Amino acid sequence: MSDKTTNPIAFVAKGTIPPAPPPASQAGVVKWVRDNLFSSVPNGVLTLVALAVIYLLLQKTVPWLVNGVWTTSSLNECREVLDGRVGACFSVLTERWHQLLYGFKYPADQYWRPNLALVLLLVAAAPVLFFDLPRKLLIFTGLYPFIAFWLIWGGTIMAPIVALVGFVAAGAVFQIYGRGSFALGFFGGIATALIVWTLGGMLIPEGASDNAMLQAVPSRDLGGFMLNLMLGVTCVSLSLPLGIALALGRQSDMPLIKWICVVFIEFVRGVPLITLLFVASVMLAYFFPPDATVDLFLRVVIMITLFSAAYIAEVIRGGLAALPKGQYEAADSLGLDYPQAMRLIILPQALKISIPGIVNVAVGLFKDTTLVSVISMFDLVGMIRGPILASTEWNGVYWELLGFAAFLFFIVCYGISQYSQWLERRLATDHR
Repeated sequence: MSDKTTNPIAFVAKGTIPPAPPPASQAGVVKWVRDNLFSSVPNGVLTLVALAVIYLLLQKTVPWLVNGVWTTSSLNECREVLDGRVGACFSVLTERWHQLLYGFKYPADQYWRPNLALVLLLVAAAPVLFFDLPRKLLIFTGLYPFIAFWLIWGGTIMAPIVALVGFVAAGAVFQIYGRGSFALGFFGGIATALIVWTLGGMLIPEGASDNAMLQAVPSRDLGGFMLNLMLGVTCVSLSLPLGIALALGRQSDMPLIKWICVVFIEFVRGVPLITLLFVASVMLAYFFPPDATVDLFLRVVIMITLFSAAYIAEVIRGGLAALPKGQYEAADSLGLDYPQAMRLIILPQALKISIPGIVNVAVGLFKDTTLVSVISMFDLVGMIRGPILASTEWNGVYWELLGFAAFLFFIVCYGISQYSQWLERRLATDHR
């Protein structure tokens, strides 16, 4: 009998055949270019046009950057060094960097104070932004505003201590009386804080700032990008809780509270921010006692915070309206009262939905802090438009200074945007 009869299978594979590599047009860079840049005729035409525009921009920009001068002391010296070549005069940045960052009046030997305040800000913001960190770190977050105030403004350390005692006393009164009546605890806490601050101001001697550990720096001496950061961080931090309160008040069943919130929100949203800044600079002092000297920085913070809170309130109201009615009914079925339902069920979901809108308002607010230059506050843009360009050494340098300002604002705004995207992915706001 032949072998074919006894063993009909001529060959048995002992392993799988390895997969063949994909064609060159379906893998790697070639596939990405075909899918993203030349997927169709219109896309291919737009890609070629975009590449041509980029080439024209780089043709002018790259020599300007590469030939940049960094070591001269005036614009005329820059032109002499360039000798007719195209190049930037970056020397203005090396000569005036301290004015761009800190203003032209902040003491040079005290720059370590705002630098330390910035580092501590990152530490204080970490447990708020990244909620996986230990909750005990929130204690430092609560203490940070008083530490930063003393570091940046200096003076006697008793002022921030008195302010801290006032807030602690107000919180204790609210915890005691707020359980029975929210209004009683709220207004009782405010009254307690005012009493503590008044008594503390009377007890601090007038000459205490002369013997302080840190040199006192008035608000008029603040400036540069430091001022923009201070206004942005302070106003965003204050406007978020105020915006939540306004959004809840606008949806309240009590007509008086509802219409107060509606009138406030619509009025503020209908007024330009620059108008409110002029009010803060000129008119807001008339609303305080005649002998009171309210700091201009505080007045600007009040107006920017109110302006931002109105917009955040509308963003959060949209998040509240997006929640299905069943969430409110679920809270009622669990026997939760209004504060518990809002804190545990409604607001967490509404805030997750509102993250893109809140970040949009925060980024816009941070960029709008440059408007304080119109009321003689020398922020980054104010320093460029005022003392630097007014000097004979650098009169005529525009692109270098404005490009540096744009770079600083881009870094901060891009960081905020990236954090918001990470937070959305972490909370999975698109899969509720």
